Amino acid sequence: MVGFVPSAPPRVSIGVPVYNGERYLAGTLDSLIAQTFGAFELIICDNASTDRTPEIAQEYAAKDCRIRYVRGEQNIGSARNFNRAFHLATGEYFRWFSSDDVAAPESLARCVEVLDAEPSVVLVYPKTRLIDGAGQTIRDYDDCLHLTMADPCERFRELLTRIRYTNAVYGLMRAAAMRRTGLFGTYLSSDEVFQAELVLQGTFWEIPEVLFFRRMHATASSSMTRTERLQFYRPERTWSVELTEWKRLVALSRVVERSEELDRRQKVRLQSYLAHAAVWKWRALAGELVDATGGVIRGLFRSRIE
Repeated sequence: MVGFVPSAPPRVSIGVPVYNGERYLAGTLDSLIAQTFGAFELIICDNASTDRTPEIAQEYAAKDCRIRYVRGEQNIGSARNFNRAFHLATGEYFRWFSSDDVAAPESLARCVEVLDAEPSVVLVYPKTRLIDGAGQTIRDYDDCLHLTMADPCERFRELLTRIRYTNAVYGLMRAAAMRRTGLFGTYLSSDEVFQAELVLQGTFWEIPEVLFFRRMHATASSSMTRTERLQFYRPERTWSVELTEWKRLVALSRVVERSEELDRRQKVRLQSYLAHAAVWKWRALAGELVDATGGVIRGLFRSRIE
C-alpha cells in the first residue's frame, strides 16, 4: 500500500461515526481498508448501537492495527458523535466517512495528493455518485463546490449559494483548519455552517472523477422526516419546535464575526449579505416564530390541564 509505514504516525485519520449500522458497515470498512494510500488510522465511533455494530467493528479492529473501535455508553446524537470522532483523531489530515457509504480505492490517495501540492486548499473532495441500498447507481451528483477564488468573501457567498447535498463534508480536510472551527452544532444545517467557517480559511478543491459513492436508502438521514432528523441530531430533545433557519443565520453571522481571516470591511460585507438573505427568507423565518409561539401556548395549555 502506497505510503503505509505501520510504525509511523498516520498522516490521515478517518472517522466513521455509526449508530446501528450493521447492514452496511462491513462494506464501508472494506472499501476503506482497500485504499491504495495506507498511512491512515480508522476510528469507528459507535454511538451506543443496539444491533450487531459492535461485533462487526471489533472483528475489523482485531484484524487491522490501523482500526480503533470506540463505543459510547449512551447515544449522544449524530452531531456530537461526528465531533467525537474528530477529537479522537491524530492525523494531519482528516475525513469523516458515513457508515453506509463507499470509497473508490484511489479516493484517499487522490485527496492527499491535492492537499500536499496545494497549501491553500483546506478541503478536497471527489465527485459523487448516488447509489441505492443495493449499490445500484441512482445518478451522479455535481456539488459544484470547486471554490478556488482568492477572496474569502466570494468563497463564502458561493458556498451558501451552491450547497445542496453536503457531500463535500466527507472530503479530506486539514485537521489544523478544522480545529479553528466550531465543528458540528446540534441543529439542522450545522454541517453547512461548519463548511462556511472552513471556506473562510482556505479554498475547496473538487477532484473531477467519481470516487465517492453515497448511499441513499430508507433509513439514511437524508431520507428521514424533519422531526426524525432533529431527534437523530439530538436524542435528548423534548420539544417539537426548532428555530432551524434562525439558528443557521445566527451561527453564520457568528462565524463571520469571529473569523481571523476577514478584516472589518469584509465582515461588514458578509454581514450585509446575510441580512439580505434573511429578508429573502422572511416567510420561513416568520413561520418558525409562529410555530414556536404556538408550541409554547400549547405547552402551557397542556400543563394547566394536567
